[in-house]
Amino acid sequence: MAQIVIALGSNLDDPHAQLKKAKQFLKSISEKEVLSSPIYSSEPIGPSDQDFLNAVIVIESRLSTVELFEKLKAQEKNQGRPSRYPKWTARTIDLDIIACDHLVLHTDSLIIPHNEYTKRLFVLLPLKDVLPDWKDPKTAQTIGELIEEAPMIRISKTKLNW
Repeated sequence: MAQIVIALGSNLDDPHAQLKKAKQFLKSISEKEVLSSPIYSSEPIGPSDQDFLNAVIVIESRLSTVELFEKLKAQEKNQGRPSRYPKWTARTIDLDIIACDHLVLHTDSLIIPHNEYTKRLFVLLPLKDVLPDWKDPKTAQTIGELIEEAPMIRISKTKLNW
């Protein structure tokens, strides 16, 4: 069974409700109790003008990475995200596999660890909340080191509950 780190983000159609719905889905496919970070608010990266809500959830699963990826994409569609979309735009839900145990994978459709996460405080800060001793599978950098090197953005922990 693999420990899988999934980043969640939303800034459309009641983002808080979108995150809660995605968490219920992730709980349904996890074989153990999920770990959930606090919910953060962050400035958008790219053309969107509306802040995002972000979080990290850690699940445990026996699904293959391909099966998991397909389930996440189906859930995004179920929550109103179109299958084709411009990069870095507003969205109802974004579910990204950040890491899967210590796996390093690069295919046409899937890169693990996620190739952008080290530049994203909206992933790194929630990840540190749930896995404070986590290390990058490729570089062995600690989560603290990754946070120090990430570009600064406007981000804050919210008081929103799951």
